Amino acid sequence: MRRALLDRTAEGGCPHIQDPGDPPLRICTTIEEMRTACRAARRAGKRLGFVPTMGALHEGHLSLVRAARASSDVVAASIFVNPAQFGPNEDLAKYPRSFERDRELLEREGVELLFAPPVEEMYPAGAVTWVTVEELSGKLDGRSRPGHFRGVTTVVAKLFHVVEPDAAFFGQKDAAQVAIIRRMVRDLNLAVEIVVCPIVREADGLAMSSRNAYLDAQQRQRALVLHRSLMRVQGLAEAGERDAAKLLAVGREEFTGESLVRLDYFEIVDPETLDPVEDVSGGALVAVAAFVGSTRLIDNILLPSA
Repeated sequence: MRRALLDRTAEGGCPHIQDPGDPPLRICTTIEEMRTACRAARRAGKRLGFVPTMGALHEGHLSLVRAARASSDVVAASIFVNPAQFGPNEDLAKYPRSFERDRELLEREGVELLFAPPVEEMYPAGAVTWVTVEELSGKLDGRSRPGHFRGVTTVVAKLFHVVEPDAAFFGQKDAAQVAIIRRMVRDLNLAVEIVVCPIVREADGLAMSSRNAYLDAQQRQRALVLHRSLMRVQGLAEAGERDAAKLLAVGREEFTGESLVRLDYFEIVDPETLDPVEDVSGGALVAVAAFVGSTRLIDNILLPSA
């Protein structure tokens, strides 16, 4: 085993300025090709950092790449729009795809290896095996999107098996996903360090998301209610309020005046178990999901322990 499992939070660091001497980005489209390239890096004694993505990259993704670059000798990324995590009425067909732009961004950030497999490479005909984290997968986004996290954990487990990274980098914006992947890694004794990086926001507070591209100008303005609701809760908590029910009421109230926004959930939970908490004195995750038009957005903040 290469190392004991560790979880930590990393800052994004500064943009990488590509040097003419940097190795070029190598694109691998098959499991065998990617596995061979990653094993060669590890045999050379290199620490391998990995950033899994579905493409349509934005500054949030690039902050993960920079965190990986800051603590790794070789950085690998993946671009794979995973059909297994989309429900039958969700946006798989229209999910933004911009491979050439994404490739250029990753190359500019100094990524050495890019895994970009076709669907049939990741899910061969007749595949019937799934990786499911029981109980956790039915909370928060899992409650709203049945089967979503089964698709996430299955593909992440596959990617970890192919890449075998020393560390994998995820964004705090997907807080429920982070909790579930941490539990999967722990339960399956996977020798990978899970590094969680802060949410990257637009200047007005909106959390960066590939789905923001779906919003028109009016919806983009209305979407700010997610961040505004979290800030109200944070302000009240910082003023000394510890009762989760009172904090929830304040956060949910923020949505009552937004006719174009439909609240999916607004919850205050333990960040590891995703179970509701009654008192936030020990720290808590405040998580929100809402539909702005037909676009579902998520956001969250962490309240520190008192």
